[in-house]
Amino acid sequence: MGATLVPLLGLIAFACVAMGAWSLRTLFVPDNSMRDRVARATRGSGGTPENSLFGTEESAPTARLQFARIAAPATEQERNLLRQRLIQAGFRSSMNLEQYLSLRAICALVPPLLTISLVGALKFEAILVVLLGSATVGYYLPAVLLNWRMRQRQAAILRPFPDALDLLVCCVEAGLGLDAAFRRVAEEMAPAAPLLSQELTLVNHEIAAGVPRADALKRLDTRTGLSEMGSLVSVLVQADRFGTSVAKALRIHADLVRTRRMLAAEENAAQISPKLTVVMILFILPTLMMVLIGPAILNIAKNLLPTLGGGGM
Repeated sequence: MGATLVPLLGLIAFACVAMGAWSLRTLFVPDNSMRDRVARATRGSGGTPENSLFGTEESAPTARLQFARIAAPATEQERNLLRQRLIQAGFRSSMNLEQYLSLRAICALVPPLLTISLVGALKFEAILVVLLGSATVGYYLPAVLLNWRMRQRQAAILRPFPDALDLLVCCVEAGLGLDAAFRRVAEEMAPAAPLLSQELTLVNHEIAAGVPRADALKRLDTRTGLSEMGSLVSVLVQADRFGTSVAKALRIHADLVRTRRMLAAEENAAQISPKLTVVMILFILPTLMMVLIGPAILNIAKNLLPTLGGGGM
């Protein structure tokens, strides 16, 4: 029976891997164009524009949807939060949530199927521990990779953000409107900061498609998930609502962002000493003690120990 069970498990594992590869491929495939995404987000449909932008307008195929329910969150609030994290990580497919949940379920099922043929000689308790451990690692691995991808993308957007903000201040003070300033900053920052340029370009496309500027800026904050971007959106929305000078508000906000960036750099510099202390204690100090005391220990073992042994006899 064991000889017939192994090929069956291998076939099931191959089918799961194939389905996971298909989900992963469709998860990473972008939409046709940014204008198409904006058009789908703003066209008249049953869902709200916010939901359409986050990819909840279209429904997934029935089989994939049923398979994704294995790892689906319990509440709708958790589903929306997970969908928002996927968008912040750069996955903007209309079925990104279903594909991610399918991939997570497959990663939880495939490792036990692959390892069960390798641990057949162990005891039942050991087999159970190995299967549960492999399933746990496979289930939480996509979440860890998603968090890593989201942090990397946010860091890539935040790194050139102060420079882009200074350029935005210069454009507004030179007489450009806010929409034209966003377009100009997106064009100038495209070679050095493609992700930030893409987000600003998407804001321009949304405004051109008929989305109110305040809603487009709030979606920018939601897509990035950065507190600095949220502060910029609040400044622009309030300046637009109360009719204050946008250039002056941007200048003050740019100074605050520069100050915050300098404080963050000083904080990172202050953390170098404790980190170096841990490295010295774990790696440098044992090596130094070995270099200093090692020759003395060898001399004692070569000269003194034979003498003490001979005197005792």
